[in-house]
Amino acid sequence: MTKKELKEQIQGKLKRHYGVDETEAKPQMIYDACAQTVRDLLMDKWVHTKHTVHKKEAKQLYYLSIEFLLGRSLRNNVFNLGLMSQFQGALKDMGTSFDEICDIEQDAALGNGGLGRLAACYMDAISSQGLPATGFSILYEYGLFKQRIIEGQQTELPDSWLDTGRSWLVTKEDEAVEVRFGGHVEEEWTENGMKVHLVDCDVVRAVPNDMLMSGYRSKTVNALRLWQPKSVYNMNMSLFNAGDYLKAMEHAVTAEVLSKVLYPEDNTYEGKSLRIKQQYFFISASVQTIIRKHLEHYPSLDNLADKIVIQINDTHPAMVIPEMMRILMDEHGLSWDKAWDLTSHSVAYTNHTVMVEALERWPEELIQKIVPRIHQIILEINRRFCEHLWQVFPGDWDKISYMSIVGNGEIRMAHLSIAGSFSVNGVSALHSQILKDDCFHDFYLDAPEKFTNVTNGIAYRRWLGQGNPGLAKLLKESIGDSYLKKPNDLEKLKDFADDPEFLTRFDQVKRENKLRLAEFIKKENGIVIDPDSIFDVQAKRLHEYKRQLLNVLHILRMYYEIKDDPNKTVVPRTFLFGAKAAPGYSRAKEIIRLIHAVADMVNNDPAMDGKLKVVFIQDYKVTVAEILMPAANLSEQISTAGREASGTGNMKFMLNGAVTIGTYDGANIEILDRVGEENFFLFGLRTADVNHLLRHGYDAMSYYVNNPWINRVVSAIQRGIGAPGREIAFPGIANSLLFNNTGNVADPYLVLADFEDYCRAQNFASEVFTDKMAWNRKALINVAMSGDFAADRSVLDYDRDIWHLTHLPK
Repeated sequence: MTKKELKEQIQGKLKRHYGVDETEAKPQMIYDACAQTVRDLLMDKWVHTKHTVHKKEAKQLYYLSIEFLLGRSLRNNVFNLGLMSQFQGALKDMGTSFDEICDIEQDAALGNGGLGRLAACYMDAISSQGLPATGFSILYEYGLFKQRIIEGQQTELPDSWLDTGRSWLVTKEDEAVEVRFGGHVEEEWTENGMKVHLVDCDVVRAVPNDMLMSGYRSKTVNALRLWQPKSVYNMNMSLFNAGDYLKAMEHAVTAEVLSKVLYPEDNTYEGKSLRIKQQYFFISASVQTIIRKHLEHYPSLDNLADKIVIQINDTHPAMVIPEMMRILMDEHGLSWDKAWDLTSHSVAYTNHTVMVEALERWPEELIQKIVPRIHQIILEINRRFCEHLWQVFPGDWDKISYMSIVGNGEIRMAHLSIAGSFSVNGVSALHSQILKDDCFHDFYLDAPEKFTNVTNGIAYRRWLGQGNPGLAKLLKESIGDSYLKKPNDLEKLKDFADDPEFLTRFDQVKRENKLRLAEFIKKENGIVIDPDSIFDVQAKRLHEYKRQLLNVLHILRMYYEIKDDPNKTVVPRTFLFGAKAAPGYSRAKEIIRLIHAVADMVNNDPAMDGKLKVVFIQDYKVTVAEILMPAANLSEQISTAGREASGTGNMKFMLNGAVTIGTYDGANIEILDRVGEENFFLFGLRTADVNHLLRHGYDAMSYYVNNPWINRVVSAIQRGIGAPGREIAFPGIANSLLFNNTGNVADPYLVLADFEDYCRAQNFASEVFTDKMAWNRKALINVAMSGDFAADRSVLDYDRDIWHLTHLPK
């Protein structure tokens, strides 16, 4: 499409939809016209993709995830379509700019952190590799939340994104399905066998809204189907006319609450109920659609497992297993054995955590109340699974009890996922090994053939080609742009690792990115930061195991070292944080408040001028990350060894030329293997050391007593942190590091045990940073070796080892 043709398309949309030309159009109208133009182009490719799938009788993927963290769509789709210059030229001719129009779009509020971003990266890579797939999730109205920091404390506000997001949705009312909750099960014996009916249930209509997923210069376009709940009942006019307006709308409100927010708090009965309903709502609608679409093209369900694979992204979609059994048996008359054979050969499970407390468990009585037929099927799956385990582990009742799907009044969703899947994968080499050796060891002994690894990957074209245009330009001039299709071609950059002229240009790109971030922070935070300081960045979900607290303790040590010796030579450092805490996670929210108290103290102390700054960037999201990551010098990946399944932020920072300071954990290990220890600031205990300490009596207090710096910084937190007159004490945080509490060991994530070695690694990083050429060489090697962490590699690994999909023409 030429610039002229594109301009005519946009102008036509403005006239037909708004009755204006470009001279009258408001920026929002121009954005909508651009989005609709791109959507039309994608629709043509989508129709072609679907025809190709049907013609080839292709095996397809269905990717189920409770969240997809997409970011903005306009720039990404235009880049993938190869229309950047045309859009830039057309919009310039219309008196605006492509960047200004892109900035109107709000991030799609459909995800939270790494889980959702991974799902979004995979949809991009799947389309880029010409693989047929459909994603399934929920059309959240307000997403997780919009974070606002008020007096240092996180406040949650609704994240209204559909004002701009609706332009990308293709609503298909004709493909709506009904999802049933509650009621009770009645069984009827007929000449054709037993029939099962759900009686006196509540019905919610699930309306599909498709968002099209482009791939880079690919003929394939797939869809992300987002389910929107609607009431099947009309408003009760009698109640409305009687003045009982709320009662008249009760059914509509009850239905629509299912999609209001992602991850409603589940520390109450009502919250748990809503989470279960959300999960079943999108699972049931999705499985109904999968079965219906199969039967539209094949005469029977006999070949279902040969033509589809359902990948469940963590345990939130685990009820896909009993729901598929329900549909195959109750609606299509299959026997249990036939239904189980099809189900267990169609579903694959990706595990994302080794932390037992993070594995979903739902109260059995809630499952029984909300989805009674699903409860019946789970009980039967559990009975048969335990019978099988008795053959594998005869007489070992304790083992069978803890491996069971149902036990102690709970339904264990991870155990259900393993029992009902043909594949179970972790997301880094270490994580997958821990699953086999520890977390799911006995499941592995039962079915070793199920367990495999697929290390996570990122949408590297977005994070480099779009998010870091300066670096992309330098790469094109030096190694060409073949890496956009072949990510391992980035290794060609190693030829420039000892080229002073190239390293200087590489450094200039980084400084320009730092200036861009500094401008953003000045605008958003009112803080001026030094672009020549080390930009030390920790940007990820706030959780104790990710150890933002360890970072804070080191900042306090640096602060007090300068206070003790104002003439001390310091390599200037800007500490940057981006994080959201779950609304009900009080300790995480308390750590956010501590970070702000430390920032208040550091940034208002004249002794820190030109030496230290601390900045917390509120409402961290994909669009913010696209500014933050290209500017980072040091990437903080400091989780407790053995606790981070993989991480993907570490890969994005690496790709953008940040050097990692990190533990031997998750995908850090694989990054370390690629770049070498000389290009990675490694510190901390290994997984075996962590487990040994925790199992044999970790004494956190001894570190406090014997290490003067730990004593000083923890005591400061206990007494109060902040600018003079604004100090805030954090005894809860300090005590959690020192004292056992309600059955929990003190300092369960070994912050104090790793503190001294972390400070050593930080000092070494400062020392290296003073040698620009040495630092830039390390940073360049990180970029060069990042190709293995492309999502393209990940999805091809999935396809080779798990999915075995039909490849479409690219």
